[in-house]
Amino acid sequence: MLSIKDIYAKAHAREHLSQEEACRLYNEASLAELAHEADALRATMVHDAKVVTWQIDRNINTTNVCTSGCLFCNFHCKPHQTDRHFITTHEQYCEKIERMLALGGDQVLLQGGMHPSLGIEFYEELFSFLKQRYPQVRLNALGAPEVAHIAKISGLTTARTLERLAAAGLDSLPGAGAEILVERVRKAISPAKPSVEQWLQVMHEAHEMNLPTTATMMYGHIERAEERIEHLIRLRDLQAAVPVGNYGFTAFIPWIFRSTGTRLEAQGVTSQLSPTEYVRIIAISRLVLNNIRNIQASWLTVGKQTAQVALHSGANDMGSIMIEENVVSSAGADNRFDAEGIQRAIREAGFTPRLRDQLYRYRD
Repeated sequence: MLSIKDIYAKAHAREHLSQEEACRLYNEASLAELAHEADALRATMVHDAKVVTWQIDRNINTTNVCTSGCLFCNFHCKPHQTDRHFITTHEQYCEKIERMLALGGDQVLLQGGMHPSLGIEFYEELFSFLKQRYPQVRLNALGAPEVAHIAKISGLTTARTLERLAAAGLDSLPGAGAEILVERVRKAISPAKPSVEQWLQVMHEAHEMNLPTTATMMYGHIERAEERIEHLIRLRDLQAAVPVGNYGFTAFIPWIFRSTGTRLEAQGVTSQLSPTEYVRIIAISRLVLNNIRNIQASWLTVGKQTAQVALHSGANDMGSIMIEENVVSSAGADNRFDAEGIQRAIREAGFTPRLRDQLYRYRD
């Protein structure tokens, strides 16, 4: 059995840690030491260790109708709840994008739900319209569960669905819908959502097409510590299969489950933010995900101060100012940043802020 010191050495050599080794670090290593080692690895993996990147984009929800039945989501409604449901119109997209462009944004994050009536043609038409109207705006759209759902109701494979969406204007795929990539957890909190294997398959197919994606983890609900590690290892192993020269996962973003008003809360599952636990997750993520360059501090769910500590514990990105965000906010996340505020927070943490695009290329 390797010592803790030897496990750190293995991580710094960019060798894959085993489930047992990663669990030992997560459960046994001191937080100060774990953060220090993760920060040291961060410095060797990023382009400039003195820089922390950030982004300007806007969330736009295509619809709030969803059949996945996620117990952690207050935003969605069922198809029969006609007094609540919406589908965003072309005019509304244009209004929201114009406002984003005025603030210097370059990307929209389009997410919604598993709408039973919105098949491939709907999204092809939408993406084509947006690209024709705003060719300079990147479309970071849908998520693996939505892609699998669209494929199913359209009678297509997920690979063909991705090909058609990319041809219509899809630029990248966010890591939404991962939660915890363990089937026990998924069946309990997202009973009708596509499976863990389907999530992994869609991401693998996107990587094969050289369609950039991100990866996420929503923690702090019913999962066990070892299941968090299993989630990370699944992501790392999927990244290891990316064809040479392709993007794969450009970043990893963990965030804490927010419980306010959710059905999970009604079942007695509540979220309690522990800054130290969040920093531990950021640090272990850097050490396990030694083939994913960028790790984002989720200021939206943990707040400014905890995000700043995360920047010294393995994270190198502060994400977007998120001009519009509805899903996490509807469950109790109320942190906010504008462009000036996020840059100030990065400087206060001792780093130089650099505005980036979705591919982590500097824009300033």
